[in-house]
Amino acid sequence: MSNIDRLSVNAIRVLSADAIQKANSGHPGLPLGCAPMAYELWMNHMNHNPADPEWANRDRFILSGGHGSMLLYSLLHLFGYGGLSKEDLMQFRQLGAKTPGHPEYGHTVGVEATTGPLGAGMAMAVGMAIGETHMASVFNKENYPVVDHYTYALGGDGCMMEGISSEALSLAGTLGLGKLIILYDSNRISIEGSTDMTFTEDVQKRVEAFGFQTLYVEDGNDLAAIGAAIEEAKADTSRPSFITIRTEIGYGCPSKQGKASAHGEPLGVDNVSALRESLGWPSTEDFFVPEEVYSHFAKAAEEKAEAGAAWSAMFAAYCAEYPEMEALWDQYHGSKDQEIADALLADEELWTASGKSEATRAISGKIINRLKDLMPNLVGGSADLGPSNKTEMKGAGDYSRDNRGGRNFHFGVREMAMTGIGNGLLLYGGLRAYVATFFVFSDYTKPMARLSSLMGVPLVFVFTHDSIGVGEDGPTHEPVEQMVTFRALPNFNVIRPCDGVETAAAWYSAITSKKTPTALVLSRQNLEPVAGTSREALKGGYVLDDCEGMPELILMASGSEVGLAVKAKAVLAAEGHKVRVVSMPSMELFEAQSPEYRESVLPGAVRRRVAVEALSGLSWGRYVGLDGAMVTMDGFGASGPAATLFEHFGFTVENVVRVARELL
Repeated sequence: MSNIDRLSVNAIRVLSADAIQKANSGHPGLPLGCAPMAYELWMNHMNHNPADPEWANRDRFILSGGHGSMLLYSLLHLFGYGGLSKEDLMQFRQLGAKTPGHPEYGHTVGVEATTGPLGAGMAMAVGMAIGETHMASVFNKENYPVVDHYTYALGGDGCMMEGISSEALSLAGTLGLGKLIILYDSNRISIEGSTDMTFTEDVQKRVEAFGFQTLYVEDGNDLAAIGAAIEEAKADTSRPSFITIRTEIGYGCPSKQGKASAHGEPLGVDNVSALRESLGWPSTEDFFVPEEVYSHFAKAAEEKAEAGAAWSAMFAAYCAEYPEMEALWDQYHGSKDQEIADALLADEELWTASGKSEATRAISGKIINRLKDLMPNLVGGSADLGPSNKTEMKGAGDYSRDNRGGRNFHFGVREMAMTGIGNGLLLYGGLRAYVATFFVFSDYTKPMARLSSLMGVPLVFVFTHDSIGVGEDGPTHEPVEQMVTFRALPNFNVIRPCDGVETAAAWYSAITSKKTPTALVLSRQNLEPVAGTSREALKGGYVLDDCEGMPELILMASGSEVGLAVKAKAVLAAEGHKVRVVSMPSMELFEAQSPEYRESVLPGAVRRRVAVEALSGLSWGRYVGLDGAMVTMDGFGASGPAATLFEHFGFTVENVVRVARELL
């Protein structure tokens, strides 16, 4: 290792230790142990351009072990990304700083994904690698490899313990994602101590069984060996690669090196001093970096900018020779978004009730197949439930190692990895994606759906089989509390349509969303079209069936229970009661409307209200109030024909009318 390399690696270590110590909070173990591999990768093997952090053909780097965020911030600072200053490092973990405790996409320039939940970065990296292959198949021409780069992820023992990493890497091996390279920080330490307590498997053999090329570096400080392994990984483009690098957590701090206490707490002032001495650091000043190190990184940044400039020149020539591809590239990256939205709004057939009973999952399937022609960048699939979720794009081909241009993705029974991969596809850029499963199995997607919300990634979730209408499969397959779970997520829209018109509104809202993910919650069973549904559904809640003057009572419902509410209203109206029916497909979209609009739909003066929904009633409290009532699920479902279950659990006209009469 040359002197400048040693100084550069140790600069990453010292900056990380100083920032964590100043914050009196953080995780020094990973940055100290992984500094050599990260430096070698970023300096000598990774194509990136600090002057253009969003360069389309950059290599992607995801720090799956997001707790080691100071490793990433130190690299971004030293390479000169986005003006990430020394002062920003000094504000590590402070309110409003560019350097939060874990990397946050959209908050810090150069951060490709929000990470922290261990293993999540592995799944998002797989999504980005899939995105690279798909975009390359669409856009690359002879002599014009406009999409041609690698995806790297760095994670540790915790990432490899989490099940999502196995889900994601299993699929990556099956798909032969040859430009995906995983760096495994194998330090054999977790928070509670040695991994021998919980994790003794041969990780290399596991990943080899997934279909990866596996490589091994014995000494995590050996830059030459790390570099050789990275180049060997890049050379095998038929298989993804997994490089196990043996490191010592907390390297360089004599009293912490190799110990669990190095993981998640500051080293301490004396130990930071000991770290400097152990590393032979040339100054005792906090946050000191020698000018020669800054010059070394600045020179590298200039050289990397040359690769970006060469690509830009190639892309300009490509656009000149293939203007139709330039137009398509622009469309993939948003140039026709408004045109597509206008076309959907102008499609009268889409907004006209069909007149026949259909499951909203089936209607959704038809809409997907309309969208596929309007949106060539629409890709997606299901966790082995495509025929049930109705998510296949007919004639669009199946994505595989032999067909990178296929737009239908088969994720297998891997709901959590599927969602992480979906996030990665959107983070990659140029693609719009949807993922699908039964609503009850949305529980498996939840951690990654939360990241969708946090990152502002507009992933579309198609959740079918939305209630006790599942029927004979019984309570294990009948969702109850899932609606409440997703309604509780900030920056997440949940839409449960009652018929074809509202399903069209749901899809329109989902594909026009820029920063908010959307869940479409769809029925298994056929639903009768409901008179009065309209584009007003785009407001989340609207008056569907009204009375003259101020109502005495308001019936509120979503999905399959809207038609039930309308029928109950007819009975009450025949008895002389003034009743309004409000369809509430999306509480989130309704809450986004003006106070005046919300008051016009749900007047505060009308305190007699009944919510009807074949799911948990917990989220209806704000609309029902103290004087209202609910016809909802208070327990789990049961096994039996759907019609029998709806009657058994009180989702009948008679029961809704009974509850309403008690209020009246």
